[in-house]
Amino acid sequence: MPDTRQHWDQVYDSKAADSVSWYQRHPETSLAFITDSQLPHDAPLLDVGGGASTLVDHVLDAGYTDISVLDISVHALSQAQARLGNGNAQRVHWLVDDVTRFAPSRRYALWHDRAVFHFLTDEASRTAYVAALRRSLAPGGTLIIAAFALDGPARCSGLNVVRYDADGLHACFGDGFERMASGRDMHVTPWGTEQAFTYLRLRRRQ
Repeated sequence: MPDTRQHWDQVYDSKAADSVSWYQRHPETSLAFITDSQLPHDAPLLDVGGGASTLVDHVLDAGYTDISVLDISVHALSQAQARLGNGNAQRVHWLVDDVTRFAPSRRYALWHDRAVFHFLTDEASRTAYVAALRRSLAPGGTLIIAAFALDGPARCSGLNVVRYDADGLHACFGDGFERMASGRDMHVTPWGTEQAFTYLRLRRRQ
């Protein structure tokens, strides 16, 4: 099995940020779910697998002041930093780590993940992910997670994925998380292919 970090470093080293299938110029669904969480603008937010995503740009523009971006690929984060420029990049906490091993130094009010969880195809990886989430997300905190829907792709970036409906995705996190909202997003890749996503907003119980 290929090394995960090496795989994603190679992807971002060989492709521009706007030429990968998951690229979004304006991540409308994620932003709507974040806005609907009604968190104060100084709440600590964590974008898991944020990589070179433009979400951080829009969250900064929306006035949030405590933003962390976690990704396994330093190449992906470097692309985001270059795009933001020195001034805005310095307003963000950049974290290079494997989410399944993430041991945070603080708790977050919001954990956002678009398109990481569905790459975890074995139970051990999913269990490790949920353990990292529980270490990181404060009681009462918000989990926003998006994964390929049941009619979404079976593979992405050369890797197998697991597809979910809302009930199946919620079940991965157990009774400790209350469902607040769910939705569906039809993402269009840079070359015009449609990819169906399932979105959930969950609240961690006290």
